[in-house]
Amino acid sequence: MKTFERRKFLKSVVTASAVAGIANIPFTAGSQEVKKINSAAGNRFKISLNAYSFNNPLTNKKTTLDEVLEFCAKENFDAIDMTGYYFPGYPEIPSDEYIYHLKRKAHTLGVEISGTGIRNEFAEPDKTKRAAEVLFVKRWIEVAAKLGAPVIRIFTGKALPPGHTWEEVEQWIIEDIITCAEYGKKMGVIVAVQNHNDFVKTADQAMDIIKKVNSEWFGLVLDTGSFVTLEPYSEIRKTANHAVNWQVKEKLNYNGKTEDMDLEKLFRIVNESTYRGYLPIETLTPGDPFLIVPPFLKKVRAALDSVMNS
Repeated sequence: MKTFERRKFLKSVVTASAVAGIANIPFTAGSQEVKKINSAAGNRFKISLNAYSFNNPLTNKKTTLDEVLEFCAKENFDAIDMTGYYFPGYPEIPSDEYIYHLKRKAHTLGVEISGTGIRNEFAEPDKTKRAAEVLFVKRWIEVAAKLGAPVIRIFTGKALPPGHTWEEVEQWIIEDIITCAEYGKKMGVIVAVQNHNDFVKTADQAMDIIKKVNSEWFGLVLDTGSFVTLEPYSEIRKTANHAVNWQVKEKLNYNGKTEDMDLEKLFRIVNESTYRGYLPIETLTPGDPFLIVPPFLKKVRAALDSVMNS
């Protein structure tokens, strides 16, 4: 056997062994086993577009999800986060016909669906209202399953309600998320909370909820622009191993100032973590997203290539 062929054969054996071993290794966020598997299997990062980048034109019906999908294909995005807010009639559940139309179109265009997301409120003192919110999340988990989205993004709550402690409200939220994660497991959809500088403001708060929910079907959508209470890169590093999806933003807001995201610094943190998979980008700069997104995408690709090839 020639040297090149021998090396290729050995590499294929190692890779196949690593992949075959996945079934025998329990998945734990941050585990070294998962990191080794990701490395051995050659898994890569994929760049996705969070549809919220088109919030203004989508909300004002100046564009459609179909057109955003076509934009993703044109710009060679790997995937799209098909945010639920922009489905006709939201917060009502869209028709199966519309869901499957988008699913088929995405496939035809070669664009994967990296996730979806909704707005919910679990920091609500009224138990009846919280129960309705849980039912709402469950119904959209079903939409995510039909859409083929591996992750659905939810929130904890807008803020701490007056007259209640953070720990008390956290317990309500944990109970509701556990119920949703169990349903997500049944439907094959990972439920993920986004840190959004709302009820959850710090990495420690996010990790405390993740630890107490304690489910393989629950994790963090790590919003890079919403850790504003403490030094953001340290907060991102602390939570990176708990991420099941991301929101890569253009800017950081910290200590009363706004600065450009150091994308290479960010992607070094991501690459050193156990996370592999989609990196959805989200632009919030006012203006036409058809013009704003491509330059940011170019910066993201350049930074990611630099980190991965260094």
